[in-house]
Amino acid sequence: MRRISVSLLVFLISFTAFSQDELLELLEGDSQGEDFVSATFKSTRLVNGHSVEVRTKGVLEFIISHRFGRLNSGYEQFWGLDNSSIRLALEYGLTDNLNIGLGRASFNKVVDTFLKYRFVRQSNTTPVTVTGFTSLTRKTVKQDNLEGIDRNSYSGQLLIARKFNSNLSLQVMPIIIQRNRVKTSRDAHRLVALGLGGRYKLTSRVAINAEYYPQLSEFSDDFKNSFAIGFDIETGGHVFQLHLTNAVQMNEQGFIGDTTDDFFGGDIHYGFNISRVFDLKPKARL
Repeated sequence: MRRISVSLLVFLISFTAFSQDELLELLEGDSQGEDFVSATFKSTRLVNGHSVEVRTKGVLEFIISHRFGRLNSGYEQFWGLDNSSIRLALEYGLTDNLNIGLGRASFNKVVDTFLKYRFVRQSNTTPVTVTGFTSLTRKTVKQDNLEGIDRNSYSGQLLIARKFNSNLSLQVMPIIIQRNRVKTSRDAHRLVALGLGGRYKLTSRVAINAEYYPQLSEFSDDFKNSFAIGFDIETGGHVFQLHLTNAVQMNEQGFIGDTTDDFFGGDIHYGFNISRVFDLKPKARL
């Protein structure tokens, strides 16, 4: 598994093998003359995890996410649709490169907050976009043996992506998660994973996305690597993300560290994200 992850990482950063002519078609200029690549991904989310995209200054994004039960649960549970968890979130662009976010999920009644900063943007002189992400989550569910700092988890992540042409974008997502409470003695408090993901555009408004988070830390057999695949459908101010995944939780500490279902063993959940963007920047006076 580690060899596969390293091979994909090398593939992503080996940008020199791709045509410069294709790249030039993707560029947009700025006032300083540097040409930037736009729309590496259509959403700030790849599927469960974040993409390198950020919202610009004064833009507010409202995201509604749902994850349902297992498709293999049968008719009695209406193939998973009888069970669902939800996360509501707001994300705001403090600057063109710095975002802040706040969310609340029904699963374990988790509240999460994050900062996201785009350090580097792909351009005619820069091969990749690099965005940093850090988050804090807190479980607010009532539980006798879960008190104080034990409820908290933290994460730090680098998102590194390249748009190779108008259709294909790939992303590498190394992440470290610090958990103050783990479920078994075999599970590490500090979890390291190397996320791999990508997007391929099928039409002008539809793309297929996928992501996989193989864990590099020791963990018990009860937990599985998170995998997700789905479609992005763009409709003006909305982006609909419809997907299949083995993860129920919708924050990094949850879907990377606490997923127990095996996607390739048939434990598949249907889910979706819906995002709506609001431009709160004051209008210029005529």
